Amino acid sequence: MKGSIKGSLEKFFPWFIPLFIIAAWQLLSWSGAIPERILPAPSQIIQAGIDLTITGELSEHMGISLWRALVGFLIGGIAGFVFGLLNGVFRFADLIFDTSIQMLRNIPHLALIPLVIMWFGIGESSKVFLVALGVLFPVYINTYHGIKSIDKKLIEMGKAYGLNGKELFFQIILPGAMSSILVGIRFSLGVMWLTLIVAETISAQSGIGYMAMNAREFMQMDVIVLSIIIYALFGKISDMIARYFEGKLLKWNN
Repeated sequence: MKGSIKGSLEKFFPWFIPLFIIAAWQLLSWSGAIPERILPAPSQIIQAGIDLTITGELSEHMGISLWRALVGFLIGGIAGFVFGLLNGVFRFADLIFDTSIQMLRNIPHLALIPLVIMWFGIGESSKVFLVALGVLFPVYINTYHGIKSIDKKLIEMGKAYGLNGKELFFQIILPGAMSSILVGIRFSLGVMWLTLIVAETISAQSGIGYMAMNAREFMQMDVIVLSIIIYALFGKISDMIARYFEGKLLKWNN
């Protein structure tokens, strides 16, 4: 009984501060301490969400943003993982690719927006490309670092027990690098949403960022704040999913 109560409290604790802020925000709005023109009350934002849900506009924009984020994350994540794997395992690939990747990594990918618009226009390809580019480098760096930091004695021990090729990779190298790879994935999820926010507010005709910018034209503060909160919730949910898989894949580390 005590264990279940403790478990319930532990699940609630991460949400305590956000819920406290929302409650204080609502009370200050009711009292007039926070003017509506500066920041609308949570109740107004919820009402705006309900109105947009009824019209179908909210679900449409959310679906488009999620699609962009997912496709860009898969493309960039897979590319970063493959390059990190190749450069971490094979010395020849490391010599050929790592220097070039490190040079590209130091270019702020959001600074490429004008160039990307000229390449791809303002269609879906430009957003997906930017998200993929932003995700690629965190996954690459952490995959590469995870493989390079594996204790050489573990690899030697695996070889001594007759492990070679695929067996050595799947039983020693990949499990040893998994913790670092998952850190890269969690970090890249934050970069994914950051990139998407900027891309959708600068060059888009749909999506949550576009919804926020369109609301700005009509001074709809509640819709703007709603868009920001949706991005925050998406970020939190994606991080929770990453932590769930982290717990499953790293049971030995719990």
